[in-house]
Amino acid sequence: MDGQLSHTEMNAARKILQDYDPAQHALNHLEKHNGKVETAFEDLWTEKNGQPLMQQSKSLWQVTLKVLREELCGDEGFRGQLKDYTKNPGSSPLLTGLIISLVGVATAHGLPIDPALATVIVLYILKIGLNIFCEYTEAPVGNSGTLAPGN
Repeated sequence: MDGQLSHTEMNAARKILQDYDPAQHALNHLEKHNGKVETAFEDLWTEKNGQPLMQQSKSLWQVTLKVLREELCGDEGFRGQLKDYTKNPGSSPLLTGLIISLVGVATAHGLPIDPALATVIVLYILKIGLNIFCEYTEAPVGNSGTLAPGN
């Protein structure tokens, strides 16, 4: 399930997160890749960690989402923070808190995700909704469309 953020969504995130440098860095990568979340994520990963060794049939993005899904979908703290943000979209402290929370959950489970990578993931989850993120397991072959905003 590829996600793509529109220019409007990226500009809104840039404005909300204007004082958070890691998010601005992530948004620069998203803009560079026309809002394509997977491509921006993999570009940021390579910049920070070098080229990953991957199996041919799996992308780093897919594997990361699978591992995070196992951790985030049962995490009531993250779910609560996400609900708080969706009730008050545009809140810089709440959105920054979501990003920092994701870094904390990932780090606690041995995933090397920095705030820029977490920004891309959080924006993706906000785009499709946490329930869809948690229920989604594997992308159909060839699906690369954009996604409608979720819950």
